[in-house]
Amino acid sequence: MTDFSDMLRHDAVLTGVVTANKKSLFQQLASVAALQTGLDPRVVAEKLAEREKLGSTGFGGGVAIPHGKLEGLPQIVAVFARLAQPIEFQAVDDVPVDLIFALFSPVGAGSDHLKALARVSRRMRDRAFLAKLRGAGSPDALWALLTQDEARDAA
Repeated sequence: MTDFSDMLRHDAVLTGVVTANKKSLFQQLASVAALQTGLDPRVVAEKLAEREKLGSTGFGGGVAIPHGKLEGLPQIVAVFARLAQPIEFQAVDDVPVDLIFALFSPVGAGSDHLKALARVSRRMRDRAFLAKLRGAGSPDALWALLTQDEARDAA
């Protein structure tokens, strides 16, 4: 399944995000996630930063999947951002990151958290799909790409 509508709301798809570094990015992502969840954006940003200290979530090709588990979250929530300019992310391939798919899971999510990470990772490894994301002209176009199942693309 490559349709992310179960975790990604339309108002959580951002384009043209201007940020200088990870800390600023995490604050912006946390603000959007907080609007969806009612959680404190500082707590959300801290969780992303804590996870990042374990190792970069930039997995290559200009993509990062920062993630964290949060108390009080009823379900997995995502925020997608396309940056105006790539930022240094200490990714495994040393390529600056411009596409970010942030995942926030309930503390007890366990395997659901890992399955969501795997789903996002699989989709974000598809170079043709990444090119479409980079070429999309609006948040609506990004939303459409992120929420349509791959099978519908082929039809």
